[in-house]
Amino acid sequence: MATSCGLVRAWRRLSLGVPPRRALWGDLRKKVREPEVVETAVLVKEPPILVCPPPRSRKYLPPEDLQSRLESHVREIFGPSLSEDWQKASLKESKLKYRLLAQLAAELGHAVPNSRLHQMCTAGDVLAFYSTQVKDASKFDELCTAELPSNLKIMWEH
Repeated sequence: MATSCGLVRAWRRLSLGVPPRRALWGDLRKKVREPEVVETAVLVKEPPILVCPPPRSRKYLPPEDLQSRLESHVREIFGPSLSEDWQKASLKESKLKYRLLAQLAAELGHAVPNSRLHQMCTAGDVLAFYSTQVKDASKFDELCTAELPSNLKIMWEH
């Protein structure tokens, strides 16, 4: 019985074209692999020029006609359904809020940061944000230019 099972296995291997086990392992043992020769190309690169770009300016000065601009944008986006007090117009609908803030960012060059988007609930909130002036100077620069008391001195270098 064991002999017939072995014969059946051998016949299946031969009919499927599978070589016997000894042939598989014997070839690997007998072959001696020669080391591969790898050609390396030496690329001569010039050192990169590391130039730091100037810092992006965040300075924003609100225009004098900001309220009229914002009112016209709100009336354009919300349409005739807007009440007389346009500053109380709700920005709960995301599409309207996006259209308004995108138009204002393109026109004024000053976008609402992601961290403040959730605070923009009404058109009055948007007006308050765009009415705030943004200075580009750091606190250290402000201290340097400020007039300090005579008993206070800032040493910038050690």
